[in-house]
Amino acid sequence: MKKIILSLIAGIMLLPMSMKADEGMWFLMFIERLNHRDMQKMGLQLTAEEIYSINHHSLKDAIVQFNGGCTAELISKDGLVLTNHHCGYDAVAELSTADDNLLKNGYWAENRKAEKKPSSLFVRFFVRMDDCTKRILAKVNPSMSEAEREKAINAEIAAIEKENNEGGKYTVSVRPFFQGNEYYYFVYQDYKDVRLVGVPPESLGKFGGDTDNWEWPRHTADFSMFRVYADKDGNPADYSENNVPLQPKHYLPVNLSGVKEGDFAMILGYPGRTNRWMPAGGIEQNVKFAYPAWVEGAKTGMDNMKKYMDQSPALNLVYASKYASTANYWKNRQGMIDALTKFGTAKTKAAQEAKFEKWANKPANKAKYGNVIANINKFYALTNEKSRHDNYMQQLFRTTSFGTIGRTLGRQLDLYVKADAAKRAQVAPQIVEMAEEMYKELYIPAEKDLLAAQLKLYATKSTGYKIAPMVEKIGKENNNDFTGYVNAAFELSIFSSVDKIKAFLALPSQGMLDNDPLYALSNDMLTHFNSKSDEIAKAQNDFSASFRLLVEGLRESKIASIKYPDANSTLRLTYGKVRALPADKRNDATINNYTTLDGQVKKYKKGDQEFDLPTKVIEMNKKREYGRFADKDGSLHVNFLTDNDITGGNSGSPVLNGKGELIGLAFDGNIEAMAGDVIFDSKLQRTINVDIRYVLWVIENFSGAKHIVDEMTLVK
Repeated sequence: MKKIILSLIAGIMLLPMSMKADEGMWFLMFIERLNHRDMQKMGLQLTAEEIYSINHHSLKDAIVQFNGGCTAELISKDGLVLTNHHCGYDAVAELSTADDNLLKNGYWAENRKAEKKPSSLFVRFFVRMDDCTKRILAKVNPSMSEAEREKAINAEIAAIEKENNEGGKYTVSVRPFFQGNEYYYFVYQDYKDVRLVGVPPESLGKFGGDTDNWEWPRHTADFSMFRVYADKDGNPADYSENNVPLQPKHYLPVNLSGVKEGDFAMILGYPGRTNRWMPAGGIEQNVKFAYPAWVEGAKTGMDNMKKYMDQSPALNLVYASKYASTANYWKNRQGMIDALTKFGTAKTKAAQEAKFEKWANKPANKAKYGNVIANINKFYALTNEKSRHDNYMQQLFRTTSFGTIGRTLGRQLDLYVKADAAKRAQVAPQIVEMAEEMYKELYIPAEKDLLAAQLKLYATKSTGYKIAPMVEKIGKENNNDFTGYVNAAFELSIFSSVDKIKAFLALPSQGMLDNDPLYALSNDMLTHFNSKSDEIAKAQNDFSASFRLLVEGLRESKIASIKYPDANSTLRLTYGKVRALPADKRNDATINNYTTLDGQVKKYKKGDQEFDLPTKVIEMNKKREYGRFADKDGSLHVNFLTDNDITGGNSGSPVLNGKGELIGLAFDGNIEAMAGDVIFDSKLQRTINVDIRYVLWVIENFSGAKHIVDEMTLVK
């Protein structure tokens, strides 16, 4: 019997490998023309108008950009919003204290009054979009420098945005596509009164931690819930007790039937950035210079944060969000290095560019395209070492709070010194508030270690490109040990405490500010980071023009057939199917396209930071207390796989069936296809999703918050 079952599984596993993943992050306004028929063949039952409509409610009205970096969806008539746990992480961390740690313990509001408002959180609704390519490109010509071109385009963008914002009611964004060969404008409406409804405990929401991040099989309750509030007329409004839950134009019904291999799945969301037109030289630069520096700098920051996070729950909260963000990209960039190297992506691109070069040097094309590849390669050759340098410095800026103090709090103090008495009186309270917010999110002993460690890494590893003058001087004087200098700088600096900031405001001095050691060091690094030689500036100008021509020529010659634009945080649709990976002994599931609560419990390690579980989960699983959310096979499905084309920014995106019903929540990709931001792999590309039934089980059965599930429209 066992042999028969194994043979059956093996046979099933052959099916996915013969299927083709559907590449593309598509504009909703072109679905009817480009994708609708193909989607119908795969299982879509909606019309294009039901997905995107300007005049009627449609799926797009239920999808929001969440706080500028993730995606979320409306799932009730009363403005209930679902997104990922890691997307709501900052807000939950802000609302947590050492005594009432919502991140660690979880939280579910028993009623509307118990919903909690973070200081700054917004959702952005997409209203409409339109093509403005002809209008913008009419303002430029080939004789312009890139700076002149940018100035002309920005002037026209400003006019378009003003024409469409209806006196400030809407946010309008004009974005370039296909490397500046096309332009579209997007109209949005922002709601800023967004409150926490609930979040599972961190042991579920981050189960697997860094070890499982970007990996499959996965067993994570990566979700959190919020609610959007509006004024009594449904308009955006600042926080007020008088605000009421938003009544959205459309919200998603929730399907409890589960998924099986080959089921249609589409995802709507705000993918952050892909670079699928990137030249071979850019890929080589990232793999050999930029990303290794990113990885090393991120790891240095993580190690120094972790040292303090382990000391107490309070310090863990201070750095939890920054650590999580750093760790996520640390593993992502290492995965990119490995995947791009393994699959020879640069060679694939180089072969494409060789074909382009032949086409470009035909007599009819030479004048326009003949120098394109040469200019692109010259730029990368000139900037390889600079890219390494810049990534070490960027990680210093990202992981320390004082590397960029010159352009944050320092900039405000500089403006304060130069202001008259009346202006000073007006802005002083704002500066104090800014300082207090900043210092709540740092711990000075940790910041000293972070800054000293990152300065040493930067000074000793950025050897191929000249480092910031002040860093070089301090390093030479101290044998590249920055500990003593940093400790002394914090003792002397006005930026080492809120009290010192207040004292400076009471008795401001330009000389004191200019000579402040932390302020001077930050300004020195920022100035150096933003500077470039005339040679690099010229090469960058030529590169920008040539990259645009490369994309134009690749499309014109049909050497490349990418029909969708790169992701750039605008709303896109991607479609595919539920699709397994080859059988994996680590997964107890019958088919390797889903995981179960049994599998999660098997990973359980008591007291482990990444794999601990609430005792209640273990007990409920033992008794098979899955309620109405059990699959027909009797297990509780936790996560599942689809072959949708997504990237960062899609976190929190709804996974929908052919009827537009919610079946899951996208939260990750698989590390084997980490090159997907540059080149799509139809065999390996997968999206990892939370099964919506597991989400509801955590809320209703595990957490006892059935009143929240009762808000939703559940369908079989």
